[in-house]
Amino acid sequence: MKKKVLFIGLSCILFSVSSCSKFLDVTPDNVGTIDHAFRNRNEAENYLFSCYAYLQRSSDVGTDPAFTTSGEIIYPNNLIDYVGFDRGGFNILRGFQSVASPALNTWNGLNGSYNFYRSIRLCNNLLDNIDKPIDLTATEKKRWIAEAKFLKAYYHFYLMRMYGPIPLIEKNLPINSSTEEVRVFRNSIDEVSNYIVSLLDEAAADLPEQIQNTNSELGRATKLIALSLKADVLMTVASPLFNGNPDYAQIKDSKGKDLFPQAYDAEKWKAAADACLQAIQESEKQQIKLYTYVNPPNIGALSDSLRNVLSIQGAITERWDQNPEFIWANAQAFNNQGYATPRLTVKAVNNAWSNPSTFSVPITMQEVFYSDKGVPINEDRTWDFAGRYKLKTAEAKDKYFIREGYETVKAHFNREPRFYADIAFDGGVWFGNDIYDQDKAYFVQARGTAAFAGPKDMIRINITGYWPKKLVHYQSVYDDGFKPVQFHLPIIRLAGLYLWYAEALNEYYGPSNAEALRYIDAVRKRAGLAGVKESWTKYSRVPNKPDTKEGLRSIIQQERRIELCFEARIGWDLRRWKQMQSVLSEPFQGWSIYQAQAENYYRPVTQFVPVFGLKDYLWPIRSYDLIQNPNLVQNPYW
Repeated sequence: MKKKVLFIGLSCILFSVSSCSKFLDVTPDNVGTIDHAFRNRNEAENYLFSCYAYLQRSSDVGTDPAFTTSGEIIYPNNLIDYVGFDRGGFNILRGFQSVASPALNTWNGLNGSYNFYRSIRLCNNLLDNIDKPIDLTATEKKRWIAEAKFLKAYYHFYLMRMYGPIPLIEKNLPINSSTEEVRVFRNSIDEVSNYIVSLLDEAAADLPEQIQNTNSELGRATKLIALSLKADVLMTVASPLFNGNPDYAQIKDSKGKDLFPQAYDAEKWKAAADACLQAIQESEKQQIKLYTYVNPPNIGALSDSLRNVLSIQGAITERWDQNPEFIWANAQAFNNQGYATPRLTVKAVNNAWSNPSTFSVPITMQEVFYSDKGVPINEDRTWDFAGRYKLKTAEAKDKYFIREGYETVKAHFNREPRFYADIAFDGGVWFGNDIYDQDKAYFVQARGTAAFAGPKDMIRINITGYWPKKLVHYQSVYDDGFKPVQFHLPIIRLAGLYLWYAEALNEYYGPSNAEALRYIDAVRKRAGLAGVKESWTKYSRVPNKPDTKEGLRSIIQQERRIELCFEARIGWDLRRWKQMQSVLSEPFQGWSIYQAQAENYYRPVTQFVPVFGLKDYLWPIRSYDLIQNPNLVQNPYW
C-alpha cells in the first residue's frame, strides 16, 4: 500500500495517456480521453497520480544526471554483461555526449531519460479539467490543484538545471494549433525561475503541512517540500552558473533576446537566504531535526565512534516515515544497494551473481573527506598528506574503523567519521551484514582475485577498490544471496537545507554573519566534528580561512560535497558553482585491484580521464529538434 502513488501513476502513464510528437508536448491529449479521465473523482485522482509518475521514475540513479556525472562514482565500461544496467549516464564523462543523440535526454525522453515536457502537459491537463468531476470535494480540489502546480514547477526546474533557458509551457496549446504556434521560443533564465517560484508560492499556500496517511500518501507534496524546492531554485539562480556568468553573456535567442542575466545580482543571494530560512522555520514547526542513531533492541552497547558512523548512515537509510531529517525523498525505494556492496563472506563469493558491486568510488573522491581533526587532509598540520600512500598496520585503537593487524595505506587512518560511514575500502570494518557485535564485525578484503571482494570476473567487479558504503543499509545481508533492507534516497534533507542557508548568508553578508557558522557547525556536530573556527584555528595550515568570504565559500562547498556525497545532489552543486571542470580535471584512478600484496595493490591505476568542457555545464538540445523548430537556439558551445 505504501507505494500506491507510484504504481497507480505508472499505470496511468502507460495505458491512459497518449503522446504528442510535435516538437514539444504542449498540445493536449485526445479530448475524448481527457473527458473520460475526469468523469468522476476516482478517475481524476488516477490522473493526478499520473502527474507524479515521471517524478518517481526519475528516482532511478542510473538516469539521474547529478548521480552519474558528479565524479563521485564511476562505472566500468568493458564488462561482458551489464546485467540490465543502463550505463549511458555514466558514459557522459567518457565523452559520449552528442548533439545528434544526447544521453539522458529529458527534453525528448530519450536515451535513458523521461520526457518532462509530457509531464508538464499532464499537469496542465489536470488544471484545465479539474472542475469536471462533480463528486470532488472543494478541499480535495484545492489540494490537487496545488499538487499539480508543484509538480509543474518541479518539472520546469529539472529542465532548467539541465538546459538553462527553456520554453515555459504555462498552458497547453489547442489541439488544432498550427505548426508556427507550436514552434515555441526559449524563455530567459530569469523568466523561467520567476515562473517556477510563482508556482511554488501558489502551491505552498494550499498544500497540507503534513501527510496524515503515510501508508498511502507518502511521496505527495507538502507545504514544506514546496518551500524547500523554492530554496533550491533560488540557490541555483543565485549561483555563478546563472548569475552574470560571462561565458553566457552573448547568448541570445533567434529574435536577439538575451537568455542569460548580463550582470551579477547580489540580491539573488538575499532572496535565496530568505527562502532557505522560511523552509528552515517550517521544518522546525514540523519538528524536522538532524537524525541521530538509536539502538534497536537486538543491538547492544556501541562505542561512540560507531554510533557516529551509524547516525551518518541512518540519515540516509532510516525508514522515511521514521526519519526526522527527511524533508522529501523518492517514493520509490533505492534499488541499487547491490551495486554498492562488497562481498564479505565465503557464501557471498559463492553467490557473487547476487550483486554486481560495480559502483566504484575514485581515489580523488575519498580524498575530499576531512581528517579526524575536521579540516582538509592537505591542510591538516598533524596529517601526513605527502606520505598518504605509504603502508601502515592498524592497531587496537583503530579497530572500529580498520581491521586490527591489517596493512593498508595511511590515507585510511585518522579520517573523519563520515569517511568511514560513507566509503568501504580494503581493510575497512563493515558493521552489520547480520553481525551486530562491534568486536566481531566483518572487514573488506579486496586485494587480488582470491580476496572475497576482489575481482572475480568481468561482470561483478569494482574497478577502484572503493565502494559507496553510504548507499547500503547496515542491516542488509549479503551472504547466501542478498537480502536488502529497503530505504528511500532523500531528495532534500535538513542537513542540506542548513548548508544552503549558510552558503547564501556567506555570499550575501560575508563571513561576519555568525548564523552561517552556526548552521555549518550543527551539521559537523552530528558528524562528530568540532566547529569550523575551532578546527581551522587549531589544525589547519590556513587558520584564517573561515574569515574571508572566499575561504568560507570553499569550506561550505567541501562540507556539502562530504555531507551529501552519493545522494545525487553534488552533480547539480558542482555545475551551479562552476566547479565541475576543476573537479574533473584529474584522471579517475583506483588501486591495482588484481594485486594480492599490499605493496603492489596500493599503486594508483588510471581508469580513464574524464571529458568535461565548458559546453558540458548544460545539456545539448538534439539537433533534430533545432531543425524541426528554427525558433530554438542551441546551448552555448555545442
